[in-house]
Amino acid sequence: MTPRILLAALLLSLSSLACRAQDHGYWTAAGSTANAITGDLGILKDRVTIDLVSFSAVAVRPLTSAEVAAVFDADANAGVTGTLYHLNIPASRRFLHKNTICGSEDTQWMTTYASGRTLQVAFFSGASTPVLTFEAVRNSPDLCGTFTYAR
Repeated sequence: MTPRILLAALLLSLSSLACRAQDHGYWTAAGSTANAITGDLGILKDRVTIDLVSFSAVAVRPLTSAEVAAVFDADANAGVTGTLYHLNIPASRRFLHKNTICGSEDTQWMTTYASGRTLQVAFFSGASTPVLTFEAVRNSPDLCGTFTYAR
């Protein structure tokens, strides 16, 4: 291969890595819910940090545009994507103002959607993977809340 083709292949692979990890990094609480409950948020490859406490997290799979639109206020036709994470935040864990994320239930799932300098996060309880359709999310007893962060 020529140096130009190698460079193009390298840039393409780096940009695909950046797309998969667009939610990674440090985020400042920007919405009223995030300011009242979680404070700032950090997402790394295998960890989520909330209010300076780290929890193991596994990126399960990317979310489709339809799933992102079902959970967050996003345009399903814009080709947006997000990520589904599995984690375990005990219900006994208190954050800001002695609040919990999912009340008396353990927080088991997190979905993310980054757009520009804003990150939307939804937390779910329940052992089963959340169903991410409009109707299922709207009627889900496992949706704990949605949170907004910014860079």
